[in-house]
Amino acid sequence: MKLNVIDTNNVVKNTIELPQQFLESFRPDLITRAVLALQANRRQQYGASPEAGQRYSSYISKRRHNYKTTYGIGQSRTPRKVLNRRGTRFYFVGATAPQTVGGRRAHPPKAEKIWIQKINIKERRKAIRSALAATMLPEIISARGHKIPKEFPFILDSSFESINKTKDLVQTLIKLGFSEEIERASNVGIRAGMGKMRGRKHVTKKSFLFVVSKDCPLLKAATNISGADVVPVDALNAELLAPGTHPGRLTLFTDLAINILEKSNLYTNQKNTGDAQ
Repeated sequence: MKLNVIDTNNVVKNTIELPQQFLESFRPDLITRAVLALQANRRQQYGASPEAGQRYSSYISKRRHNYKTTYGIGQSRTPRKVLNRRGTRFYFVGATAPQTVGGRRAHPPKAEKIWIQKINIKERRKAIRSALAATMLPEIISARGHKIPKEFPFILDSSFESINKTKDLVQTLIKLGFSEEIERASNVGIRAGMGKMRGRKHVTKKSFLFVVSKDCPLLKAATNISGADVVPVDALNAELLAPGTHPGRLTLFTDLAINILEKSNLYTNQKNTGDAQ
């Protein structure tokens, strides 16, 4: 598959042949598995203290002739602790049991729970290749909600990597026909549910993913574009290409990134690929 290489003035400079990574069959099931594994491995373990709600003595006898007993006085057999007494009459309050005030939780989250999900190396690389192939299918990209020009897909010229101002990058993207996409991503919504009360009030739509060859000024220039991400080609993963397990993210590759992808055999199963993914 050959694609045009576009410069910052929306002029076709030449054409480029896509490497083998973009010829992978579309496998949304593998992409979903790889993304969920990344999300699970990023989770932080949490849980209640094993001694929570059980840090005091709360034993009560249920036998007839014992000293501290609730037998025959019309009390339930809930574990209790003594607050005060007079002779053989005690003032108890329920404790320890899950239904009591200050008691333990019935089934609290366990800090020792293991959230990690394992995925085979070849399976993960195949998922990345499948997600790469989806970035070149306009029907899947449009189904995800992105607004793309009729000429898409195309490859960006290496001059994009030298853009160091957000204003210049936005103007260049408008020249390429992405004005509707910029407007779509800039509409920040209010989160539904209680999350808005916990410091997560706004929801931002995922937008551009710029794939570059190395650390360059574009990494900072695209930071202030709503929903945009910039990543070196050797640091791609399934979640960047398919956020939320939904493949077909609007991805713009530079020609230098495509060259590195082909020469280094990234995300393939060939030997000596130098692939850390």
